[in-house]
Amino acid sequence: MDRVQKLLSNYGYISRRKAEEIIKEGRVKVNGKVISIGDKASEEDKISVDGKLVKKQEKVYIMFHKPLGCVTALTDPQYKTVMDFINVKERVFPIGRLDYNSSGLLLLTNDGDFANKVMHPRYEVNKTYMAEINNPISYNKIKLIERGMRLEGEKTAPAQVKKHGLRLIEITIHEGKNRIIRKILEELEFKVISLKRIKIGNLELGNLKPEEYRNLTEKDKERVFES
Repeated sequence: MDRVQKLLSNYGYISRRKAEEIIKEGRVKVNGKVISIGDKASEEDKISVDGKLVKKQEKVYIMFHKPLGCVTALTDPQYKTVMDFINVKERVFPIGRLDYNSSGLLLLTNDGDFANKVMHPRYEVNKTYMAEINNPISYNKIKLIERGMRLEGEKTAPAQVKKHGLRLIEITIHEGKNRIIRKILEELEFKVISLKRIKIGNLELGNLKPEEYRNLTEKDKERVFES
């Protein structure tokens, strides 16, 4: 027996977080009965969402070069989403997010356990970004980022920083909070001109062009969890 939100995620229907949301909304039933957060079921039970039976799907793992000008969401009433570029029969969801004005490597899957392992802080999966900023960065500010700094009342995780020129820096951090790189740089009084995620773990974006995607190989999946 597992919590229903975990089963929905493992079945590739929706992420665990979104599953919790629709359970709270009363949209999920097990064997015809509306359930609550914390309720459990087995794979033999019939789970339905909005009256439609949820079935297991073949596991899919995708790497996508997210372009600028779209949001990382399944649907959005106002903006184009990353799903407008993905054409697969399986119901996949993004792992984590890149904001509207950021580009680069984004993973999508229907494997909830894989997604949770990529996102959960305890696994400390590194994400590497290339940031163009409006002014040169000093040695002291680099050290602040590397040690971790106070931000919104909390200390950020330690990071690795490499300079690629006067205004281009590479930052590697395992912290996955929303807009964390932009917030760190803005706290240090920089304007972010562009931000691109180039690597997750040891999986590199490589020569994948904006709007392009491909399936991950088994080796690719291993690279995600390499530091």
